[in-house]
Amino acid sequence: MSERHQQFQSLLKSNAEAVEALLERLLSTDLQAGEIARPERLLAAMRHGVLNGGKRLRPFLVIESAALFPGVERETALRIGAALECIHCYSLVHDDLPAMDDDDMRRGQPTVHIAFDEAAAILAGDSLLTLAFDIVAAPETRLPDATKTALVLALARAAGIGGMAGGQALDLAAEKQAPDEDGIVALQAMKTGALLRFACEAGAIVAGASAGDRSTLRRYGETVGLAFQIADDLLDLTADAETMGKATGKDAERGKATLVSRRGQAWAENRLRELVTEAEALLAPFSHRAGILIETAHFIANRRN
Repeated sequence: MSERHQQFQSLLKSNAEAVEALLERLLSTDLQAGEIARPERLLAAMRHGVLNGGKRLRPFLVIESAALFPGVERETALRIGAALECIHCYSLVHDDLPAMDDDDMRRGQPTVHIAFDEAAAILAGDSLLTLAFDIVAAPETRLPDATKTALVLALARAAGIGGMAGGQALDLAAEKQAPDEDGIVALQAMKTGALLRFACEAGAIVAGASAGDRSTLRRYGETVGLAFQIADDLLDLTADAETMGKATGKDAERGKATLVSRRGQAWAENRLRELVTEAEALLAPFSHRAGILIETAHFIANRRN
């Protein structure tokens, strides 16, 4: 194992622990100014959907993208990462519902609607979505108001009709009418890629970086987002449920087309290598400071769960 890979693994673990600790505090019973009550069962459902381990890859990308630039407080980047993780977890809670992907397991434990009920899962997702923007806007997030506005806009665009939620709608439609390859690429760029793209771009926004640097990190995010989805589709074909912590083979079972199912495993493995090379080229202007983000691209392309 290379020194850089060891450093990456250590950072991934320590950042995940820091994100988990912050989410634990944000999802405590402590009332915030303007809140009337935090219903016990709703809070428990939210915590079940969020405080269940996971690599916390999206917050990691926020933190490490921000770390490319001088002067960014780690706690600030951590809070933006936690906000993004709330959006991600809300999407998983809702996607697992019977009306959507109908999954019983997530990260090796019962999904929220199984552990509680469907109404609790819907409300937990709604509350996590709202909490994300609360975290960005809160005074504890020490950023200028203009920066917070830029983050709120970028996050809303990534999560909404033109991003993740729209991608889920296209994914459901794909079960009835298979899209062509361009349609698959657009669907996956929205459903999976949009939040990963935001994670990388958010680091530049938090840092007040130039438009050029923000564009570079956005493109890096798009590249690793595509790699993430291809790797995910490859794992859906080749990994078992115990390794993944969720059901596998569901795309094939539903007749849902993916680039991997159309092009094959050899194509997917070669495309992943190409995407890692593209990611490295994008980060070249940042020199040695980008070592961790380059290692992240390798991790995403080669992950096993």
